[in-house]
Amino acid sequence: MTTFAGSYPTITCWIEEQGWIEIGRDEYSSSLVRALDPGGMVWESDSNIDSIDDALQEPEKELKDWFRKNG
Repeated sequence: MTTFAGSYPTITCWIEEQGWIEIGRDEYSSSLVRALDPGGMVWESDSNIDSIDDALQEPEKELKDWFRKNG
């Protein structure tokens, strides 16, 4: 069985070292997934995501770029 950390190592690193992930829509945002740190919103998905797997693939890629740029 594949673990979450095995499937999404960058998201796991983000949660353990930098901030947190919110999943779900609310009255403040049309995005499905958001990555935040103590300074606020770092990244949010667009509103046209069809599956939760797609929703998690996107921040996995975007947070990898964030770590490259910000150490």
